[in-house]
Amino acid sequence: MTSKEVGKNKQTLLTKKRRPIVIGGPCSAETEKQVLETGRRIAATGKVDIFRAGIWKPRTRPGSFEGVGEKGLPWCQKVKESTGLPITVEVAKTAHIEACLKHDIDILWIGARTTVNPFVVQELADALRGVDIPVLVKNPINPDLALWLGAVERFQKAGIQELGVIHRGFSNLSEKYYRNRPQWQIPLEFMRRMPDIPMINDPSHICGRRDILQEVAQKALDLGFDGLMIESHIDPDQALSDAQQQITPEVLGQLITDLVLREDYEDEPLKQSKIESLRQEINNIDEELINLLSNRMKVAREIGRYKKKNNMTILQQRRWNEIIERSKLQAARSGLSEAFILNFISAIHDESIDQQEQVYKDV
Repeated sequence: MTSKEVGKNKQTLLTKKRRPIVIGGPCSAETEKQVLETGRRIAATGKVDIFRAGIWKPRTRPGSFEGVGEKGLPWCQKVKESTGLPITVEVAKTAHIEACLKHDIDILWIGARTTVNPFVVQELADALRGVDIPVLVKNPINPDLALWLGAVERFQKAGIQELGVIHRGFSNLSEKYYRNRPQWQIPLEFMRRMPDIPMINDPSHICGRRDILQEVAQKALDLGFDGLMIESHIDPDQALSDAQQQITPEVLGQLITDLVLREDYEDEPLKQSKIESLRQEINNIDEELINLLSNRMKVAREIGRYKKKNNMTILQQRRWNEIIERSKLQAARSGLSEAFILNFISAIHDESIDQQEQVYKDV
């Protein structure tokens, strides 16, 4: 099935002529005036399809602003009435679901802190059994694809027909550039396994700051994501939560305008013939790489036999340090990123260790 055909089968949650679908609104609903003005100014951009607002905010530590609670739902209703925009709200308990249904919220989303707990996800899925409402599921805070897939499957088994997912990055203590590391390979693998589930990117939570929102949003679209969820506030610096990552509705509108939308052109033979030629070249190189790696492992096993015979440790730290430093220099000369080459050479080294360990086990 081509990606074009997959797109035709995607559920009505994201079915529209204009791409990407954009979800925008404040991290937190703070006052009625703030919510209504944000909704009005967002609608005026003509770039946003769904209005979002945080009603209940799961905070890391007590004492932080945890949302206004149910009293904020009528404010969202007024945004819907005045702008025509459907509303989406995060839910984490069955009581949240009941309140949202009572106030005619259009779309529910499951937050990252909830997705990580299968017991809670199952309770929410059970509470929605028989309810016809779209549900968006954010990735868990930790990089666990199985948890994310499992959460979606729980809602599928509960009979939810319209499902989408939100990629908001993954917590990592060593991360310096992002608030949450994107780890793009995880949402891409999700898309491969569940191609009919719309994938939305949340650059606000990935970035944690305004200056790189455009960069991340563009990358998501370049990778074939269906939409974006971006936080917007009428006075971002005074926001009660996540102030650094929010932008005004007007800036949001310009950000969407500046995005470059690309096509896959899978139905155009002339364009595909050129890319297929290049892909075949990549296939040939990949085959060479695998053959080279196979030969490298043969040498690693031979080294393992020598170490075993001479009662040497498998890991030779000085040698490993030399490999790292040499690889970094070669990467710089070849135009490859240091992060990539370190990941690559580390994977090769791990496999070499495994191969030598097997040699030690052989009788």
